[in-house]
Amino acid sequence: MRTDLHLKVGTASGTLLSVSPVIFTQDIVKTIILAVVGATVSFIVSLLLKKITKRKRKF
Repeated sequence: MRTDLHLKVGTASGTLLSVSPVIFTQDIVKTIILAVVGATVSFIVSLLLKKITKRKRKF
C-alpha cells in the first residue's frame, strides 16, 4: 500500500517537473490577465442584464 503511494507521488512529481520548463512566465502572466479581464466583463454584463430585466418587470 505504501509503495503504491510513493509511486503515485513520484510519477506526479516527475510529470510536473518535466512540464514546468515548458511553461513560460509570460504565458502565466497572460493567463492571469485574461482571467481578470474575463471575470470583470462577466460581472459587468451580469449587472447590466440584471438592470435591464428589472426595468422590464416594472412595466
